[in-house]
Amino acid sequence: MITTARVPADKPVRIAFSLSDSPDDASPENFSLAFPELDQQLQPLPPCHDSKESMQVYKQHCKIAEEYNEVKKEIALLEERKKELIARLEQVEKESMDAAQLAKEYAELTEENRTLKLAQTQCVEQLEKLRIQYQKRQGSS
Repeated sequence: MITTARVPADKPVRIAFSLSDSPDDASPENFSLAFPELDQQLQPLPPCHDSKESMQVYKQHCKIAEEYNEVKKEIALLEERKKELIARLEQVEKESMDAAQLAKEYAELTEENRTLKLAQTQCVEQLEKLRIQYQKRQGSS
């Protein structure tokens, strides 16, 4: 006979049974949905209690259903991890683009600074020449 107990939703549920523990008069109603989260067509069908082969097939089906649930959970976890990695990649790409933009802006500003320093030097030299010319004119007058 299968007994049920209330289990918190976050706790994994393991179902175990033994053919020797099954009473001979067990009815199909006792083999209700062993895996309620599975689609109806994937549920193990109740075994024929008179057939050892049927009981073994049922046991194998339950084992396969349990493995299917584990794979389904793993797929869900991997999908979530994939979403996290995609978000992280997008963030890294954005930061990389920001860094590239900053590097480009730095190069442009450095070039502008060099040009301005050159212009300043030329202006200082021109001013000095004008002062000398002005002083020469003042001295000759």
